[in-house]
Amino acid sequence: MDQTKRIAFLGLGVMGGPMAGHLARAGHHVTVYNRTPARAEAWVQRHSAEGLAVTHAPSPQAAAQDQDVVLTCVGNDDDLAEVVLGTAGALAAMKRGSLLVDHTTVSPAIARRIAEAAEAIGVLALDAPVSGGQAGAENGALSVMCGGSPEAMAAARPVIEAYSARIVHVGASGSGQATKAVNQICIAGVLGGLAEAMRFAQAQELDLEKVLAAISGGAAQSWQMENRWTTMSEDRFDFGFAIDWMRKDLAIALAEAEACGLALPVTTLVDRFYAEVQALGGGRQDTSALVRHLPRGTSA
Repeated sequence: MDQTKRIAFLGLGVMGGPMAGHLARAGHHVTVYNRTPARAEAWVQRHSAEGLAVTHAPSPQAAAQDQDVVLTCVGNDDDLAEVVLGTAGALAAMKRGSLLVDHTTVSPAIARRIAEAAEAIGVLALDAPVSGGQAGAENGALSVMCGGSPEAMAAARPVIEAYSARIVHVGASGSGQATKAVNQICIAGVLGGLAEAMRFAQAQELDLEKVLAAISGGAAQSWQMENRWTTMSEDRFDFGFAIDWMRKDLAIALAEAEACGLALPVTTLVDRFYAEVQALGGGRQDTSALVRHLPRGTSA
């Protein structure tokens, strides 16, 4: 049975570009849209050279016309509302029975709003934020946390498997976005501890490679430790998931927590530390640049 789909992918940033590429290499016909047309044109040129079935469109609505699946990976709630619900948005062009999957990290509220609008015209909708960063997108190894109906999940799974290592259907619409907030809360806490551990080890004049070897096999181990300890020790942060985007995500988590009467003191503190790094000019640096807010100590 032919599994080839006609797919529109809206948003070709550091995550969306590689994800759309995996879909094209999986044999799907992919139409892309990007707010900066030159990026879409360059993406098409690069993937056309591989002999893939790709094209670009001048608007989200034009990209979504006659497609089986529309995927989005943009910036924030306002960006998503514009490309999906705006006057030139994708939803207005989508056919009954088609599927809309959003990979942007946004609020659960906009996810539910889009799901309701999609349901009203017979379109399946899934909020499906991802974790794994740029490397995960490029390697097709993202973790995807999904919110929506079982029907939407069943329709989406064969498509998003092209760039995913783990796909979990968490619950109803908005659940994927709420789970992504959980993910970011966890990362913030881990990086807060890792930054302090790094400065402590440096102040003790320890061999940082041996410290990593000693502690990364025990209870302290984490993805952040395995992938960021060495680069943190070398003050290398020009890669990865930007602090500006992390603060956007943490703002969502903190707002959701406040709405349900919950305090997140550790997350609030780490967010404040990230603001300090932004003030140092580190907004586009990887989240591990959190260590920059801590001065280097001196050995005893």
